[in-house]
Amino acid sequence: MRETSWKDLRIDVSCGTFIPKRTLAREQSSTLSSAISASPGYHQDGDVIIGGLFSLKATLPDTRYMFGFQDTVYLSDFVFTALTKHYQHLLAMVFAVEQINKDVNLLFNLSLGFSIFNVDFTEMKAVASSMSLLSGKSPPVPNYNCRTEKKGELMAVVGGVSTLITTQSSRVLSLYNVPQISYGPFDLNLRDRAQLPSLYQFPRDSAALYQGIIRLLLHFGWVWVGLVVPDDIRGETFLRDMTQEMDNSGLCVAIAERIPEFHTEDIFDSYILIVKLASTSVSVVYGDTYSLLRFVLNIFLNNIYGHIYVTTSDWDITTSPFGPSQSYTYFGGGLSFSVHMDEIPGFKDFLRSVQPAKYPHDIFIQDVWSMIFECPHLTKDGTRKLKRCAQNGTLESQDLQVWDMNTSPQSHKVYAAVQAIAHALHEELSLRMEKESLEKGWSTTPHPWQLHPFLQKGQLERSAGKGNSVNETMSTTRLDIFNYQSLLNGTKAQVKVGEFVFKAHRGHLSLNDELIMWGERHNEIPSSHCTSSCPPGYKKNAIEGNPFCCFSCRPCPNGEIANQSDMDECIKCPEDHYSFEAEVQCLPKIPTFLSYEDTLGVVLVSVAISFSVLTALILGLFILYRHTPIVRANNTNLSYVLLVSLMLCFLCPLLFIGQPSPATCALRQVFFAVVFSVAVSAILAKTFIVVVAFKATKPGKASQMRLVSRGSNAIVVLGSLIQGCICMVWLGTSPPFPDVDSQSEFGHLVLLCNEGSPAAFYCVLGYLGFLALLSLMIAFVARRLPDTFNEAKMITFSMLVFCSVWVCFLPTYLSTKGRAMVAVESFAILASSAGLLGCIFLPKCYVLLLRSDSNSRKKLHEQVSSIRQRNECSSDIIDGK
Repeated sequence: MRETSWKDLRIDVSCGTFIPKRTLAREQSSTLSSAISASPGYHQDGDVIIGGLFSLKATLPDTRYMFGFQDTVYLSDFVFTALTKHYQHLLAMVFAVEQINKDVNLLFNLSLGFSIFNVDFTEMKAVASSMSLLSGKSPPVPNYNCRTEKKGELMAVVGGVSTLITTQSSRVLSLYNVPQISYGPFDLNLRDRAQLPSLYQFPRDSAALYQGIIRLLLHFGWVWVGLVVPDDIRGETFLRDMTQEMDNSGLCVAIAERIPEFHTEDIFDSYILIVKLASTSVSVVYGDTYSLLRFVLNIFLNNIYGHIYVTTSDWDITTSPFGPSQSYTYFGGGLSFSVHMDEIPGFKDFLRSVQPAKYPHDIFIQDVWSMIFECPHLTKDGTRKLKRCAQNGTLESQDLQVWDMNTSPQSHKVYAAVQAIAHALHEELSLRMEKESLEKGWSTTPHPWQLHPFLQKGQLERSAGKGNSVNETMSTTRLDIFNYQSLLNGTKAQVKVGEFVFKAHRGHLSLNDELIMWGERHNEIPSSHCTSSCPPGYKKNAIEGNPFCCFSCRPCPNGEIANQSDMDECIKCPEDHYSFEAEVQCLPKIPTFLSYEDTLGVVLVSVAISFSVLTALILGLFILYRHTPIVRANNTNLSYVLLVSLMLCFLCPLLFIGQPSPATCALRQVFFAVVFSVAVSAILAKTFIVVVAFKATKPGKASQMRLVSRGSNAIVVLGSLIQGCICMVWLGTSPPFPDVDSQSEFGHLVLLCNEGSPAAFYCVLGYLGFLALLSLMIAFVARRLPDTFNEAKMITFSMLVFCSVWVCFLPTYLSTKGRAMVAVESFAILASSAGLLGCIFLPKCYVLLLRSDSNSRKKLHEQVSSIRQRNECSSDIIDGK
């Protein structure tokens, strides 16, 4: 800083001292001395002075009423409420100064004094008191120093407790480079070094506070939460950042309420506040005691009970500014975050010893004492004077709503600020002594601006017990969590119930739920939801146009579960598991298949074996009556082949029943396809021979018929061979294999055979259909031929039955899943085989067993003669020989 020249000096007639001119300060303050006087202060002499700006009351500024045209009546400040607990801030400064003066080595035999003013929460008082600190006189004399011979020079100022008070006082103090340390809430707007170059703050890690609140809300499951902030820049910043943090954590803002300051015009609609607070049970309140006075007043006036407030230590919810002892009724159960600070050694003992008689020069103790102890008093010059009061009373005996023996965070900051100033002085004096730069005739007292380098290096943080620089975020932040409780003896207390430690962008919440009390209205943890919680088995369904915390509940679909409450999506069970009835857990599915023990399996096996035995009996009957005309008609060998193939067809379902294996899966469709191809090919050969035999009318055709008869076996072989080739290609490219169906039957894993290539399977069925359709068409042509030994009509009917069964089989098979699909195919095999057996062979068995007279050679010769007359065909051809 440049040296002061004689041209820059002025003589103060009233003070008799020379001080540098400050043109800007004079312009800003010229009107103050005539209209506003600083409040009487509490002073203690010393070689150096520390100023203190404290706020002990909430008042309205001076009010002027005009009567007529010239008369003006000045009314004193109207006190709305006295904040008696704020007197501890002042005592913390007094205690710190006493401790420093006891240490003769700290300031090198310099004594430390103080000059304390109560500025309430009035900006003009803050400006006037700052001017009084600079001039050393109250009312202030702007731009003049009334202290004699540098005695008691102002070194620094501690204050204030709110942003507005701090800002206005710093604008004055910064003109003279006097360091100022604010003990109020940290405000980013006060970090402007261009506007407020001499101001320092105790830093706060906002990220730690945000995360601590979020973790607390999540811990108790409070997802529908209100936000209440002062209507200022600091409140808007918190509202913006906290809303973003809540959105990122899945929490919803139920209300966002901005509270005007107490001294502003009352345009606040308290009814709307009541309605909004009724929509939620929990609100996060950010602000200080003064900025939230209007909010507290509305709570008291409208009797809003049972609400849980989550806040910080800047707002003392235990204070009862508008009621004698009802703060717990309205704010009981509240949770408060406070930066962890160690107890000041000896401070509690100091508080216990505080009495009016011990500090007769303290003009504030009289006023505070009369309010705390409710003593009768007289008022003189705006200050209460005790009349009858217990002078030997102790603060320790007072209730929490008016006094707290525990050191408040603000008091701790005041103590740390004074210590920081003292240590900065110590370092400056030590530096002077080391350089031996003192000259004779110069004062050893440093100038206020010489403390800035030491405060900027982190002296403030070291005094507060931290190791980081001023105004920088601390690497590790520890927040204590307090709960406002009513103890067993009826006293109220702030009880520590947990802490939140934040380090390297990670936080750990430790909370003892058993210690927490939720006030007079709750016996258990209150809930705060927009919508009731969705129970297990249900998922949240968003409602269009509403916040995501407002939702409906929808049951989980089959195969999915919700094993917790309020799940956004249901969890799909694994393929081998299924969801229980309540959709809350997945159970393993039971493997199942069409077994021989099942009722359906037993029926199919019984039917298959019964028909197979019946076919074997018919084959035996035909062999027994092999020389009879009805057996020899239409080629005996083809009848034997057809019966044997039908007997095997009836046994095919045995391969479909039982647990699938690679062997059974590969063989069952191939075996079914081949034996059915043999059976249908035999019927085709029979039909073809009948048509050719009865259509041969010209001479010389007999020899051709013999060739056709011999080729009947070729038809059977060729028809079966083609089907066999199709099956070989199927097995060689994509054979059937064992598979699991987890969807067809609830709670079961169906073991079945996957056909491998659906195209090959349908080719097999298509080829069988082609053979059957060809046989049907040929038999239909021969249906009107003589029918004594003619099978054309029976083949026609049997093919109709066969085709009908398999045509019905396809849609049924495609629409069926699981074990039923196996049963459908087995039933189709049995039904079609039974149709062939019944339509072709049962009539012949009837003739063999019950109409033997029709099965004679005489009858045969009569038929042959008729045939010869019409077709000129020999009996050898009829016999197939």
